[in-house]
Amino acid sequence: MKKNEQLMEIKVKCNDPVSVTGSTKQIIMIPFTAEASGPYFSGHVIGTGVDTQTVSKDGRTFLSARYMLEGTDCDGNVCRIFVENQGTWETGFTPSIVTDSPLLADWETSSLSATVEGIPDGVMIRILRKE
Repeated sequence: MKKNEQLMEIKVKCNDPVSVTGSTKQIIMIPFTAEASGPYFSGHVIGTGVDTQTVSKDGRTFLSARYMLEGTDCDGNVCRIFVENQGTWETGFTPSIVTDSPLLADWETSSLSATVEGIPDGVMIRILRKE
């Protein structure tokens, strides 16, 4: 695997959000389903994932998405990948990964980044290994 390469892209389909507005912040939870593809892994979200957005009174938003993917690695082995992707629109997004695939195990210790792009009914997430 090369550095500065796209490891996978995840096409997310968002469901209806739920929210609560308190005296100090608003919390918005957006459940979603998703399909992942790439040269090393292909699969789908098990059940639903959730993107939790914390919006402060001054409008700053912190996003934290958590989900579990199930699929196959590039050797055809069934595996799971847990993804937690956190950050802001201003500073960018940093995913962390845990997987039971020996082939993809170095993703757990790699320096990763993610891009998030709006698409109809959801977002496209691209997870990249940083140099």
